[in-house]
Amino acid sequence: MIRTRQESSRTAIFPPVSPLGGALRVVVVGAGRRHKNETAIARAAEGLGHQVRVVDVVTWTQNLGSLALPLLELRRLIQGRYSAFWYFDLRIPPLPDVIRLGRLVDAMFTTCLPEVDTYRAAGVGRVLYLPQGMDPEADRPPATVSHRYRCDVAFIGSGHHRHREGVLRAVAAAARLQIRGPGWAWAVGALPIAGGPIHGLAYAEAVAGAAISLGANAVPEMAALTGSVSNRMWKVMGCGGFYLGEWSPGMDAFARGGEHCAWYQTADEAVALVRRYLGDPTARARIAEAGRRHALAHHTYAHRVRLLLEGRGYEG
Repeated sequence: MIRTRQESSRTAIFPPVSPLGGALRVVVVGAGRRHKNETAIARAAEGLGHQVRVVDVVTWTQNLGSLALPLLELRRLIQGRYSAFWYFDLRIPPLPDVIRLGRLVDAMFTTCLPEVDTYRAAGVGRVLYLPQGMDPEADRPPATVSHRYRCDVAFIGSGHHRHREGVLRAVAAAARLQIRGPGWAWAVGALPIAGGPIHGLAYAEAVAGAAISLGANAVPEMAALTGSVSNRMWKVMGCGGFYLGEWSPGMDAFARGGEHCAWYQTADEAVALVRRYLGDPTARARIAEAGRRHALAHHTYAHRVRLLLEGRGYEG
């Protein structure tokens, strides 16, 4: 994963040969902290029988403020090796550094299906669709839950995206909502901000302590983008939570509403579903359990990394 001050959430994986069978030596370039996606990706690759090393370059690129020098180093690193770039963000229009890195590698993977055509049109030779997943080791139900995480509804995510404010206000007026994550200073006193960023066990406790875990799109364009799936859904399911997410085209191909989770399209519908499932704990428990089984069976990082190393996109 390569990051600059303007960019986030991108991963490059470099096995030593073209994507064939057998054990590989894999280098994951990105953030080295334990709660980051790179750790989950590396763990998944190791579980698939590959030798893995994570190279932390976040501080390096932040200090440089540009990808120019890292790209020179990457060219040397990937020479004669299969290289892949997994990009997790939705940027409209695409960032120039992302396009440059996409052109450099053998295959670029994007978590938003319509972005495949966007990057192809920008001159990236091979672009494939690959949504994120969950890490069974990190995303699992906690043994205990602190009282401070007990609430009707939890939202865990960034406050930098003001588009979320409408649905959060509506839900907060109807239920005991707790909001956690970075960037919520502007909302203190206006929304029920319960804390800052949480990871690992604290994240799992916050999910388990809430009757419902809410998902909300960062930008309005996501509601119309087919296959734009946040890994929040998989993490919540992995932690054993009941997920209520914002629907967009194709979502039922990932998780079926009323069976694995629940979907809403408007703030009013979100409130109605919150009230419905708060009043039906048996249905909540059944759906949460089915969602966790579904995520473990079909949507782990091991499922995704296998496709990436084989040079194939997700097809459902």
